[in-house]
Amino acid sequence: MLAANAATGDTFEDRFPAPQFKDRFPTESETFQQRQPAAAPRSRTAEAEPAPYRMASLAPTVPYERPAREEQTTLVALKSSAFPYLGNNPRTDEPFLNISKGERRGHRGLGGRVFWQDETFNDNRVLMHVPESFDARKPGVIVVFFHGNGATLERDVRDRQLVPQQISDSGVNAVLLAPQLAVDAADSSAGKFWQPGGLKRFVTESADHLARLYGDPRTAKTFANMPVIIVGYSGGFMPAAWSLEVGGLGNRVRGVFLLDAVYGELDKFESWIVNNRSGFFVSSYTRSTKRHEKELMAMLKEKGIAISEDMDGPLRPGSVVFVETPDGVTHRDYVTRAWTNNPVKEVLVKMAATPALTRVAASAPSPAGR
Repeated sequence: MLAANAATGDTFEDRFPAPQFKDRFPTESETFQQRQPAAAPRSRTAEAEPAPYRMASLAPTVPYERPAREEQTTLVALKSSAFPYLGNNPRTDEPFLNISKGERRGHRGLGGRVFWQDETFNDNRVLMHVPESFDARKPGVIVVFFHGNGATLERDVRDRQLVPQQISDSGVNAVLLAPQLAVDAADSSAGKFWQPGGLKRFVTESADHLARLYGDPRTAKTFANMPVIIVGYSGGFMPAAWSLEVGGLGNRVRGVFLLDAVYGELDKFESWIVNNRSGFFVSSYTRSTKRHEKELMAMLKEKGIAISEDMDGPLRPGSVVFVETPDGVTHRDYVTRAWTNNPVKEVLVKMAATPALTRVAASAPSPAGR
């Protein structure tokens, strides 16, 4: 048979001809419609450079180079998020779910209105955002954003208040965690953030998810130990205050920014400011919270804490700033328009522009606090 094949010229090349370039694409008679790309993204050289490679070695290797990527924003369910919550309200030491109707359970708020668990306190998702420019190899911070009453993560925090966009636009090396609190309801309950160690568990559980979102699971430990900035808007004062008091992160919380949010828990804000002089505290307000803001300022002055009442100066470790905004500024739009447009961006920029605060953000985490 070999001889016969040799005689007829049936060689290997005859049986298995080399594919031609035109064989890679369907012809006009085939079912797939041919399309031409609108425009090539960029010209390529005729001869590509050889791909880099690494040899196995016991010696230190070249540092990891993160591939270019786009910013990432997503919703992730976490066990340590604020809700569902089956514990007590620490202010009353009574069950948080204090009303039932058949098998349905709910929470009766201070005004007497009932919010049912299955509608209002059953969403454990967290809005996570990693900007395109974020680099885990550099000093960075996690911004924990506690939204106000009557809000959802997508409709309000992401699309209306533009919190992820403000973080990206700041250019600061920061990522975002925004837990869903009461869903679209006039309720400021803190849920699991009432519990000792609640904020620490929340940040720790988030670390693996942030690392995957970033594109390098090896960075989970970096995220787990990263300093934290707490931002609370309106009804978000409750989880912000309790996270400072019992959250378990100690002086890993390097800054607090309240947006028209001092409605109560003044003792907890005062205690954090007095006992954490390496962090900064900024509170901007309208007429809605003016009375409580003035009361908190008086409490701090009695403790000898220096206070600034404008954002013109630098933001340093130990800075305590209260900024009253004019009457034309509305509470509803406060996350995007306070004393300036996009105030979250503004505070992050001031933080990053101060070398002392950058060093604070870069320093090693301390042991857990209270």
